[in-house]
Amino acid sequence: MTTTTTEVTVPPTTAVPTGAAVLVLEDGSRYTGRAYGATGQTLGEVVFSTGMTGYQETLTDPSYAGQIVLMTAPHIGNTGANDTDMESRKIWVAGFIVRDPARRVSNFRAERSLDEDLVADGVVGISGVDTRAITRHIRSAGAMRAGVFSGDALALSEDAQLALVQEQPSMAGKNLSAEVTTAERYDVPASGEVSRIGTIAVLDLGIKRATVQYLSEHGFDVVVLPATTTADEVRAIAPDALFYSNGPGDPAASEQQVALLQEMLRDGVPYFGICFGNQLLGRALGFGTYKLPFGHRGINQPVLDKRTGRVEITAQNHGFAVDAPIEGELDSPAGFGRVQVSHYSLNDQVVEGLECLDIPAFSVQYHPEAAAGPHDAFYLFNRFRELVQHRSSRTTGGNEETH
Repeated sequence: MTTTTTEVTVPPTTAVPTGAAVLVLEDGSRYTGRAYGATGQTLGEVVFSTGMTGYQETLTDPSYAGQIVLMTAPHIGNTGANDTDMESRKIWVAGFIVRDPARRVSNFRAERSLDEDLVADGVVGISGVDTRAITRHIRSAGAMRAGVFSGDALALSEDAQLALVQEQPSMAGKNLSAEVTTAERYDVPASGEVSRIGTIAVLDLGIKRATVQYLSEHGFDVVVLPATTTADEVRAIAPDALFYSNGPGDPAASEQQVALLQEMLRDGVPYFGICFGNQLLGRALGFGTYKLPFGHRGINQPVLDKRTGRVEITAQNHGFAVDAPIEGELDSPAGFGRVQVSHYSLNDQVVEGLECLDIPAFSVQYHPEAAAGPHDAFYLFNRFRELVQHRSSRTTGGNEETH
């Protein structure tokens, strides 16, 4: 086995800004540090991610659109950046907060420094701040609106900076699907290494490349569709299954996608949703959603699978959750039969999965495709493959029973 080498050792001086920067929270808290990435000003909801690895996957996950992400791991950037680990076409975070950015890249897979990607995508960041103190503050006060100011924006008065932060809209009520979805349909054929199951229509609400890859590797011809796709356009594809991806924003602001899902569920199309797709299934079934105090973000979130009793360590990124009791069978308020919570968080008992008992549909709040790991939940792709196979065999045999 040969390994590639790289001449990337230190970020170029053009990608390393000089000067101070300040993080301003909507409650007036201020944290002074050094400029990192692009300089200027950026606004968004400040959140923290507890992942020790996978910063490039985090940055390029469209679910983080509109958010200023703080990494709790203190040393970021030492493995550089490469094209393989990109989860989408660009960095989506609104801003980036780290304690100690690596000044030297040390990984044979690196094609460039992280600093270069931040500058290229115009991501304003801050380094040299006490990320532990900020995280503790967010855990106590909750995720809140924030801004990072550097370069010319640093010259704004403290009152002016705070006003900009406080005047921006909150994440609640925000629909961001149009910003992150694909502009047009694209198709990925089923992998030739597995038996073909059928065609799956995928609604791109901020999908990651790994998700499309794994659906293909599980025997699906994948048809990725824009978030604005209508029920008639989905029916024209005649899919054997439907999938809703992860994505940013408030599920209560995605009425069009909820209505589409309800029509497809009434048509009997098997459904699998992850992250945002779990919240939208909850709303399609008639349950509410609510904003979490500081959300779940990182790759070390413990979840209980009630079916097996197994504890999974999962990758998550969500600030909203489905409002439903975690025990017992529930009647869908929207008329889709019996439903149960299939998974829940062991940290705070938040709903982490839904399973419909009278129609072929289930979803989870976390990321079974997590490219940076962990892979405890990867079995869900097989579970969905088996559900679609079972549904197909029942239908072919003239029996319309569901699971």
